[in-house]
Amino acid sequence: MPIRLTGIASGMDTDAMVKELVSAYSMKKTSIEKKKTKMEWTKEAWKDMNSKVYGFYTGALSGMRMATTFTSQKKVTVSDPSKVSVTAGTGATNGTQTIQVKQLARAAYLTGEKVGGGTNTKYDKSTKLSDLGVGNAGNITVTMADGTTKVATIDGSQSIDEFCKDFSQATGLKAKFDAVNQRFVINAESGLENDFTISGDFLDKVGLQEEVKDEDGNHVSGAVKQAASNAKILVNGAEYESESNTFNVNGMTINASGVTAEGNEIVVSVAADVDGIYNKIKDFFKDYNELINFMTKGYNAESAKDYEPLTDEEKDEMSDTEVEKWEKKIKDSLFRRDQQLSSIMSVMTTSMSKGYQINGKTYHLSSFGIETMGFLNAADGEQNAYHIAGNADDSAYASKTDKLKKMIEEDPETVQEFFKNLASDLYSTLTKKMGSSSLSSALTIYNDKEMDNQLKNIETSIKDWEKKITTYEDKWYDKFAQMEKAMTELNAQQTQLSSLLGMGGN
Repeated sequence: MPIRLTGIASGMDTDAMVKELVSAYSMKKTSIEKKKTKMEWTKEAWKDMNSKVYGFYTGALSGMRMATTFTSQKKVTVSDPSKVSVTAGTGATNGTQTIQVKQLARAAYLTGEKVGGGTNTKYDKSTKLSDLGVGNAGNITVTMADGTTKVATIDGSQSIDEFCKDFSQATGLKAKFDAVNQRFVINAESGLENDFTISGDFLDKVGLQEEVKDEDGNHVSGAVKQAASNAKILVNGAEYESESNTFNVNGMTINASGVTAEGNEIVVSVAADVDGIYNKIKDFFKDYNELINFMTKGYNAESAKDYEPLTDEEKDEMSDTEVEKWEKKIKDSLFRRDQQLSSIMSVMTTSMSKGYQINGKTYHLSSFGIETMGFLNAADGEQNAYHIAGNADDSAYASKTDKLKKMIEEDPETVQEFFKNLASDLYSTLTKKMGSSSLSSALTIYNDKEMDNQLKNIETSIKDWEKKITTYEDKWYDKFAQMEKAMTELNAQQTQLSSLLGMGGN
């Protein structure tokens, strides 16, 4: 910006005069800047609204469409939980079943005898195998139950810890050294298919040689082997076998932990989890109400007709608290009577009020004791919120008859079908509302593209007015400069004339 020295000859405040002369243009530019600020606030408000709608759309609403939301809510009762634990999946049939645990799965364990030949020397993981009598490199062969073999090396230069790690990596078994009892222990995963035997070099040095028993079958020396076994259970009289103690039968996951006595049966009862299903529906309405209340309050907000965004000069004349209250007043009113918001609210409330036919009978939310309080009775901004009769967390409806829970207990299939239909319809409706167009992006409920273009146009308009103001200022400064020049010349002529007249007087 050029430095101007004005009013020297005339004595006038030309800066103030120019500012006043271009004030109409400046006011127009300020008005457009305020419009830009308000539109930026509106864009942010819509982004927040869109985030809330999208969160509900992909969260509670999407989940309510799925049958698993209801069928996964199962309550299981086991007569002897010390022997088995049972969880019911979506495919589990409601009813009573019996279970007998005939045998538990076991892993094959090979427990070596104490190393060191009975000496009192204590060995640890850092001990070299050469200290145990292991010489140059040899091989230990592991033969699995299916006949496959794996080979691990054993070498006197290895430490006990290195040997255990190398052996485990080479064979897939787990080898460790029990430093407290001075024994090597090797084990596999549970199940017959994971059983194993070992053979090879230096086994006697590490206490893993074949077991020796006396005539009566008592242990004399060598490693003790626990053979692997599979678990066996009877479910409703049918036998099932597994390498682990976990079974998946009839949609149930059964974990066996103890063998039942001969002839004893464990009774398992599977039923719909009334409270679980009820809470799913309750949580859905909690999320829906939070969203629809937010929309309703925004749409019914108080007018801020006489409020406009503040300029920096206006802010300087107010306290920070006053500025904050002023701007909040405007931001709270951004959705007031907004037609786009009204359209979204309308399709949502329409879907929620629909009836859906199940087995020849039409059901509405009111059929399950779920309703709004109406515009006359509801609190401000909550006219579209739903309340569940008998909901202990809703003081206004806690004392009413709990139709929903009763329906879940007596006819869970109808409850499931109704809410699946309702959620699917609302989901489809919002999907259409959030479809992409020339005005909006995909998964967006407002015209974000149009808003971005409007902001660009406003920014262009502001730049145009800045140029106009600069041009207009330059025009007036040039005129005042010419005036100053003329006055300077006139003053010079007057001075010269006065001088001449003065000389003539002498």
